[in-house]
Amino acid sequence: MGFFESEIVQDEAKRLFGDYQQLTQLGGDYGKFDREGKKLFIERMEELMDRYRVFMKRFELSEDFQAKLTVEQLRTQLGQFGMTPEQMFSQMNQTLERMKRELGTGS
Repeated sequence: MGFFESEIVQDEAKRLFGDYQQLTQLGGDYGKFDREGKKLFIERMEELMDRYRVFMKRFELSEDFQAKLTVEQLRTQLGQFGMTPEQMFSQMNQTLERMKRELGTGS
């Protein structure tokens, strides 16, 4: 069975991208959140990034041709912006850490 034919992969992709869309939509109102709302938003983003990191690692470790192609396409797309997937995760983490510091809840 191919990587993308797996029900587990399809379900996680659907949940991951659905959760991402909801959070980014919600993030548009971040400035209006109270302190607890901001903390909760940051926590959810951290959880989402952890899930996304694991999901991408599955792609990288897979022997499936389509999975490897997907990783290469992501690398190519990010490369157009002068970054790697690792740098993308690092930047997102830095952003979340800055947001926590602004709230006085830094790690």
